[in-house]
Amino acid sequence: MSVKAYELTGRTAFVTGAAGGIGRASAVLLAEAGATVHCADRDERGLRDTASLIKDRGGTALAHALDVTDRAQLRQAVRSCERLDVMAAIAGIMHSSPVLETRDEDLDRVLDVNFKGVLYACQEAARLMLAHGVRGSIITMASGAVDTGGPGLLCYGAAKAAVVQLTKTLATEVGQHGIRVNAIAPGWIRTPMTDRHDAGAQTPTEAVMARMSPLGRVGEPEDVAHTVLHLASDASCFMTGQILRPNGGVAMPW
Repeated sequence: MSVKAYELTGRTAFVTGAAGGIGRASAVLLAEAGATVHCADRDERGLRDTASLIKDRGGTALAHALDVTDRAQLRQAVRSCERLDVMAAIAGIMHSSPVLETRDEDLDRVLDVNFKGVLYACQEAARLMLAHGVRGSIITMASGAVDTGGPGLLCYGAAKAAVVQLTKTLATEVGQHGIRVNAIAPGWIRTPMTDRHDAGAQTPTEAVMARMSPLGRVGEPEDVAHTVLHLASDASCFMTGQILRPNGGVAMPW
C-alpha cells in the first residue's frame, strides 16, 4: 500500500469539536489530505477560525455552529452533506469531582456531551452512509481514562467507557456494509481544555503525565490528528472495532 492510501481527495468529512484542540488539528489535517471538511462546534469564534485556517491553506471547509447534545441540530448539519465518507466525533468536555461530591447535573452534562453527543453523531453518520451505500469510516474519541481509575474520574471515565462500548457495538452492526468504526484513546494531550483543567493546580497533571511517558512528553493535538487521518483513510481499510492508544504504550489517566 502506497502513501496515496492516505489521500482523501473527493471525500467528505464531518468533525465535531472542530473549534480547537484535537478537533481543529484533525479537521485541518483531513482537509490537507484533500477532504471537504464540515466543521461543527458550539464555539462560533473558534469554528470560524478553524474554517479560515483550512481555507487559507487551500482546503475546503464548511462551518456548522451547533451543540452536539441537540440531536435535531446535529441531524440537520450532517444531512446537509451530499454524501459522507468520514465522521470524526471529537467534541467533549472535562469534569473532575470526587465520587462522594458528584452531583446529578455534573454527571448528566458530561454524559450528554461525551457520550450522547458521540452517539448522535455516529447514528446520523451511519444512517447517511447506509442510505448512499458509502463504505465510510466513523471515528470516536475515547480516552486512556478507560484503562485506569483515578481521583475525580467518575463522570469523564464513565462517559468514555460508554464510547468504547458504542464503538465496538456499532462496528459489529454496520461492518457488513463496509463501514468501519474505531476509537482513539489518547493519554494526556496539550489542548485548551486540558490547560483549563490544570490551571491553578499545585502539581500540573501535564508534568505528571510527561514523567510517566517513555518519551518524556505529553501529546500534541497534531499527534492524535494523524491517527484520525489513518483511520479515515484507505490505509486502515481492514480495521474496525479497534481502540487505538497513541500514548507511548502507557495507560495514562485522561
